[in-house]
Amino acid sequence: MKPQMIKQEANPLGVKPVSVLLAEFAIPSIIAMLVSALYNIVDQFFIGHSVGMLGNAATNVAFPLTISCTAISLLCGIGGAANFNLNMGRGNTQKAAKYAGNAVSMCVVIGILLCIATRLFLRPMMEAFGATDQTLAYSLTYTGITSFGFPFLIFTTGGSNLVRADGSPRFSMLCTLAGAAVNTVLDALFLIVFDMGIAGAALATVIGQAVSAVLVAFYLTRYKTVRLERACFRPDAALWGNIAKLGMSPCINQLAMMAVQIVMNNVLTFYGEQSQYGSDIPLACAGIISKVGMLFFSIVIGISQGMQPIVSFNYGAEQFGRVREAVWKSIACATVISVLAFLCFQIFPRQIIGVFGQASEEYFQFAERYFRIYMFFTFANQFQPIVANMYTSIGKAAAGALMSLTRQILFLLPLLVLLPRFFGLDGAMYAAPAADFVAFLIAGAMLLREMGSLKKQEKPA
Repeated sequence: MKPQMIKQEANPLGVKPVSVLLAEFAIPSIIAMLVSALYNIVDQFFIGHSVGMLGNAATNVAFPLTISCTAISLLCGIGGAANFNLNMGRGNTQKAAKYAGNAVSMCVVIGILLCIATRLFLRPMMEAFGATDQTLAYSLTYTGITSFGFPFLIFTTGGSNLVRADGSPRFSMLCTLAGAAVNTVLDALFLIVFDMGIAGAALATVIGQAVSAVLVAFYLTRYKTVRLERACFRPDAALWGNIAKLGMSPCINQLAMMAVQIVMNNVLTFYGEQSQYGSDIPLACAGIISKVGMLFFSIVIGISQGMQPIVSFNYGAEQFGRVREAVWKSIACATVISVLAFLCFQIFPRQIIGVFGQASEEYFQFAERYFRIYMFFTFANQFQPIVANMYTSIGKAAAGALMSLTRQILFLLPLLVLLPRFFGLDGAMYAAPAADFVAFLIAGAMLLREMGSLKKQEKPA
């Protein structure tokens, strides 16, 4: 049986006020992204208090693999959701259903492959990611267990984008919330009650991810706008290629973050050893600060993801005025959040770091300085992800991929390698604001150009 439309009335994405749609889609998406980021924050909190600084450093070493899971899930989820909504906007419901099903298949297959690869090359991965002699054992234990959750994490994050694309952002949020709640309860139980150490934190994470995955799977059997038949999930190389094409931009952005994290870990370890702080203090501080930064970034990504179905559907339906309105309002919301985050990072760095456990005065001195310098351009960091996702949402994959490469790969990575050669540990800190500033200029120029092009295509009222 071919996929059929279940509802024939006008799609709300094309008729509801854009502000209302953004609230409906972005708020649950923000909550889901924040909760997803809190998986790592919660582990960091409990590990910091029960294991200590070396445990926090170990989770930082493992963090690139978590980023890789997010990259894969966005490749499949955003790529599948964008193709789904574009085809729904054009009225091609059968093809839309096949894109949704194939996106799910991609998540499952690639998630299993990543788990196997991690199990096979665990030790060399941890050493390459910057593990020191003191943190290696913790890193092997933590990542060895969490690797079993990679298929669940990829399926949940990727599938949540498809749930949102189907018009159910609240259920998408619920899937992530349920897993996070389980993770938090089990973290307290395993680390405080049973004293299982870093292994307990890892096990709690995997169980929480599995719970979220079950909820996403349940929803996919009850998709609203189209019926997902078994044939929709059968892998199709052409569909996988198109999904990857539109999902490449957010995927590249995450992979770039992973590359930067790996280089940063090694830079901090090498140059930190030559400083008064040693190698473990910078590694531990950077891990906490990067994950706190991810909390802020999760809000921006949540706004961007909430914008995606609105932009994709209306672009497919040639309602370009609504596309422009959705993009501008998303940027306005993200700008408010970015300024507030900047103020928090500049005014309360010691208080934020102190949440994750106590350490030496040298530890806090380095953390405060690193926080203020590395996160200085937070107030302008919203433009790059939103502009990149805008291009993905309207099917312009190449422009989206280019936008995703600007901050992390084209600017930050070379600066991380170059500046420490001249300025030591300080060079690693100043690399980020320099890269952020240039990426902001490029994103602004590309945004104005695309908004002008869309305005010219608007049909007279």
